[in-house]
Amino acid sequence: MSERRLADLLTMWRIRAFEEKVRDLRAEGPIVGSVHLCVGQEAIPAGACDVLEPQDALFATYRGHGWALARGVPAEPLFAELMGRATGVNGGRGGSAYFTAAEYGFHGENSIVGAGAPIACGAALAGRFDGSNRAAVTVFGDGAMNQGAVHEAMNFAAAFALPVLFICENNRYSELTPIRDMVRAPRLADRAAAYGMPGHRIDGNDAEAVRFHVRDALEVAREGGGPTLLECMTERLVGHYIGDAETYRQPGELDRIGRREPIVRLREGLLADGVPASAVDAVEGAARAEMERAATSALAAPPADPATAREHLYA
Repeated sequence: MSERRLADLLTMWRIRAFEEKVRDLRAEGPIVGSVHLCVGQEAIPAGACDVLEPQDALFATYRGHGWALARGVPAEPLFAELMGRATGVNGGRGGSAYFTAAEYGFHGENSIVGAGAPIACGAALAGRFDGSNRAAVTVFGDGAMNQGAVHEAMNFAAAFALPVLFICENNRYSELTPIRDMVRAPRLADRAAAYGMPGHRIDGNDAEAVRFHVRDALEVAREGGGPTLLECMTERLVGHYIGDAETYRQPGELDRIGRREPIVRLREGLLADGVPASAVDAVEGAARAEMERAATSALAAPPADPATAREHLYA
């Protein structure tokens, strides 16, 4: 059991170290443009991606670096993509907001809020005809639950019993506005009943809880039972985007949520179970060393050729 939890800790530390390095590179200049970090939300991709099959299709939001890493995308070409390098996963064309790595089952981010939901339905429907037995997972924030495309996708998936898992990362803020100020019914998972599909609110700061519910939902989906909505409760420890002044935060809020964030919780649990502190701390050290090496290698790669900007575009 400790080995599984140490593996979860490594996945989460790899994501945390990657995101913190991205933040530094954005401040220093090698990364430009809009960047959204998932610091504090690492347990959700860590638990969910652990039970995905190679053929499954994953669609993330613009806060998707952690999902890509958890799905197996190597850190170096991911850094290179964010830096606009030719060795990036998309040759430096996608940047932070639009990268994809289909060979790893990661079918990209999307800066249109909630747009991954209907695309995931298409991937799931295609799986009925190509013999892949593919399930599709679409990830979005709590604010996206109010988007029309998300409602339409849920209704379509339920009506046709498509193998789609809808994962809502409820970090309690829809960009800069608390979700409680935007809806009358605060349990977003309860909306699933209107579409005739299961909906569960779960602890998104516990990778094992996420793994359990994702595995169960995917088993139902693969057996023809249709879609499920998981509302994963979490918090982000950073702004909505790099540069966000976070003036909407309450005094002491970051300190409070920092005491229950997933890495702190898992570390404390491992120590309480008798895992040596040296073994626990070595996980962080290994993750940070890996990300430093990957970022250094990516930075040394040549910039993307602007003449290729219009390649791979279709209309």
